[in-house]
Amino acid sequence: MDIYEKISDLYDRKREIELGGGDERIEKQHAKGKLTARERIDLLVDRGTFVELNPFVEHRTVDFGMDTQKGPGDGVVTGYGKVNGRAIYLFSQDFTVFGGALGEMHAMKIANVMDLAAKNGAPFIGLNDSGGARIQEGVVSLDGYGHIFYRNAIYSGVIPQISVILGPCAGGAVYSPAITDFVFMVDKTSQMFITGPKVIETVTGEKISSEDLGGSKVHNAISGNAHFRAETEQEILQQVRDLLSYLPQNNDEKPPRLEVDQLDDYRPELTEVVPFEAIRPYDIRRVIEQVVDQDSFMEVQKEFARNVVVGLARIKGEVVGLVCNQPKVMAGGLDIDSSDKAARFIRFCDSFNIPIITFEDVTGFFPGIKQEHGGIIRHGAKILYAYSEATVPKMTVILRKAYGGAYVALNSKSIGADLVFSWPNAEIAVMGPQGAANVIFSREIAQSDNPEQTRATKIEEYREKFANPYVAAARGMVDDVIDPRETRIKLIQALDMMRNKKETRPAKKHGNIPL
Repeated sequence: MDIYEKISDLYDRKREIELGGGDERIEKQHAKGKLTARERIDLLVDRGTFVELNPFVEHRTVDFGMDTQKGPGDGVVTGYGKVNGRAIYLFSQDFTVFGGALGEMHAMKIANVMDLAAKNGAPFIGLNDSGGARIQEGVVSLDGYGHIFYRNAIYSGVIPQISVILGPCAGGAVYSPAITDFVFMVDKTSQMFITGPKVIETVTGEKISSEDLGGSKVHNAISGNAHFRAETEQEILQQVRDLLSYLPQNNDEKPPRLEVDQLDDYRPELTEVVPFEAIRPYDIRRVIEQVVDQDSFMEVQKEFARNVVVGLARIKGEVVGLVCNQPKVMAGGLDIDSSDKAARFIRFCDSFNIPIITFEDVTGFFPGIKQEHGGIIRHGAKILYAYSEATVPKMTVILRKAYGGAYVALNSKSIGADLVFSWPNAEIAVMGPQGAANVIFSREIAQSDNPEQTRATKIEEYREKFANPYVAAARGMVDDVIDPRETRIKLIQALDMMRNKKETRPAKKHGNIPL
């Protein structure tokens, strides 16, 4: 056989590998509304940039008839490519080969490409579509998961890690996505759960479908295990591309900065967006729209813990992370889920050098027996810890209410905020004027000939004396009281001023966040 015949043989082998489980199984995949592993890669990366690694790897199991079964690439495609012109590394599980089940060599391919991503300082993306551990390989397949989990953990905060769930993801397989920074899911075809419906019914007697147990809506709205969802794979992969445009390649870089044409940054609409009355609800997204660059806000976990809004945006081309109270849900109060949501997002931004801006309008931590027994003390402390630990530029804008411990927790000066701005209508106090007046002046109100009139007078007295931004500003807890219409201008100036901020923490192995 001469060299040309060998080259021809090479291409024949590659074509066979690219077919995966063959035409019949590919048709079955399409019939379920799912794309193949390679079709997904083509949608994710820039055209013509994908380079495959280890395509000729095969399993080496001989038990249970596996010695007669071929598995091209051992059920996973790995390699590297570019998204928006920047390098990424990835794996894409091939459900047409052994149902995408993970075995020894399958895991080795993923671990190898994760190591390459870390060495080269580039984001890592996992396209998950797998039946779980390959039972025929026994404990070896479980060991393979361990190698992946370990890398997820040690590379956390070093390179961005993204998981895209594009089919079933069950048992131990769900822990890898859970460690990564962001999880994307597709409606009706993506599921995540530790134990499936059949096991649950056998053990507990409860009956539930796979979709109701671990579908995209469940994990985006109820459990909080996922961050984004879409109706189709094409949409979800475009969302991944969009997210990557906000992120640096690794923790040694800053996020990509865009050049923005000079526009009028004065925003008169902001005086109308927030109602003056402290108890009237409004949508914080209207404030965000006025402050950030047009159409630049990418909300994270939109359906989960909706009393807090978090996400990435640009202000004059600079990427920022936003943490905002949502007054239209639970009056913007903080509870267990919103504390977890905010704290994790804050820590992600700090890991990857993304400045954090907080829009504050908070009544406090949400009261109730369920919250107290559920551990609101521990969960609320996560926000305090995350803000205190973060060394990126940190700015707070107090829009209206800032009461009690929640005021302290939401990036106050005392826990490390670089700059705190307040609108002139803001109330900064231990509690709202109504509650404070009822406590402080309870005797006077009770003994008054007109208790309601006395109460109203004392509420206004407390508001004038304490529940305004000027008392806090006089003591340096607020850096400036600003015209709401100049909010965007002030934040642009702050971001520019703090672009080269450096701050160190005491040397230690790591802290012990109250998980």
